[in-house]
Amino acid sequence: MAVQQNKRSASKRNMRRAHDFATNPPLATEPSTGEVHRRHHVSPNGFYRGKKVVATKSDE
Repeated sequence: MAVQQNKRSASKRNMRRAHDFATNPPLATEPSTGEVHRRHHVSPNGFYRGKKVVATKSDE
């Protein structure tokens, strides 16, 4: 079993964890509607890359 030789200080521990924070997902703007959505995902209105790909309730 591995046993550490010296105690790792809080400063060193926090430096190691500096990149573990959550980042916001990248966003894109739909060219046809101007709506903001996550990249590579269908917008809430059912558009993807300027084309209607999913029928929504507002289409009825």
